[in-house]
Amino acid sequence: MRTGSGVGYTVLELIVVLSIAAVTLAIAVPRAHRMLDSIAVHAASSDVATVLATARALALAGHAPVAVDIDSASGVLRVRRGTELLLAKNVGPLHGVSLGRTRDSLTYDGRGLGRGAANLSVVIRRGGVADTVFVSRLGRVR
Repeated sequence: MRTGSGVGYTVLELIVVLSIAAVTLAIAVPRAHRMLDSIAVHAASSDVATVLATARALALAGHAPVAVDIDSASGVLRVRRGTELLLAKNVGPLHGVSLGRTRDSLTYDGRGLGRGAANLSVVIRRGGVADTVFVSRLGRVR
């Protein structure tokens, strides 16, 4: 005869519940990790596109050439006019991504046209997720 009002669980019931939880986590964790990688890559590609578009707008506004230097080793994009640094964005460290590029720099002339932009692409990677930002011959970011 049982006394008291407590409800107890057997060891077998606890093992079954823990096994179900472990299987659920084994399925959910990789998906969550991939989703976090995707979010970071998307945010970084937006930052890269914004830096490139800003450099083009600065060239148009100032009617003077503006250069964008892409340092893939440190993940930093630098916008400069001559020797003056106008903007620096630490895309790699900020989002935990790596940058690859087909060229190490791009220059927008005073009309906003890209010199060296005909084949510029910046590839952003984290984990198994990658995205590419392209610059057209006219200097537009896509």
